[in-house]
Amino acid sequence: MALSNDDIQACANRLHQAEKTRTQIRQLSQDFPAITIADAYAIQKAWVDLKLAEGRTVKGHKIGLTSKAMQSALNIDEPDSGVLLDDMFFADGGLVPTERFIATRVEAELAFVISKRLAGPDCTMFDVLNATDFVVPALEILDTRIERVDPGTKATRKIFDTIADNAANAGIVLGGRPIRPLDADLRWIGALCFKNGQLEETGLAAGVLNHPATAVAWLANKIAPLDLALEPGQVVLAGSFIRPIETRKGDTIQADYGAYGSVSCYFA
Repeated sequence: MALSNDDIQACANRLHQAEKTRTQIRQLSQDFPAITIADAYAIQKAWVDLKLAEGRTVKGHKIGLTSKAMQSALNIDEPDSGVLLDDMFFADGGLVPTERFIATRVEAELAFVISKRLAGPDCTMFDVLNATDFVVPALEILDTRIERVDPGTKATRKIFDTIADNAANAGIVLGGRPIRPLDADLRWIGALCFKNGQLEETGLAAGVLNHPATAVAWLANKIAPLDLALEPGQVVLAGSFIRPIETRKGDTIQADYGAYGSVSCYFA
């Protein structure tokens, strides 16, 4: 790791304030050019710890950057992950308060509801399917507490910025029809994503590492060295299979999963 513990805590404090004040901060990769992936996850953990100290509870995890296109755009070869907290869950068809966020975007995903503890380092897709109670359609609400483009250098955010920023996570909406993981070929579950009634994006869950359960296995293996596991009752967002849809106050987002129902939210 290139950053000191003081640097890591200071970055976490800045992110915490950025979220509370809805004011984006400068890219951490600009302030700390030597930052590593390990540093970024340490900042994310320090930030989550601040939230837990304020009374939040961990409800699950999210996986991002699971598509080849997104990975090549950021010059990485593996996904990233973040933590889902209790105040990030919004009701299907319900209101999302825009005043809580800075610049929201929405992605369509499948969420896995874990029934048995999943621990790496040798977790496989089959372990994931055996340890999953239900898979449900979901929307992930993204936000960015870090500037996407640096005003001075015009540099775009790097993977370190995204990871530190809790993998850009801000909210989650679960909906549709819960399915048992072996009752469908999850690769072929797709979504039509509408903004204000207009079709914006479409995609298939196979876009997530060829099978969304592979992403969940990746996460269990990734967090194993930290003595962490996916715990019963936790929700794991497996990763988006569409490009993010920009949203503003007044927008309605709906994802139609066909036979597996739909999930929607309104940005109030």
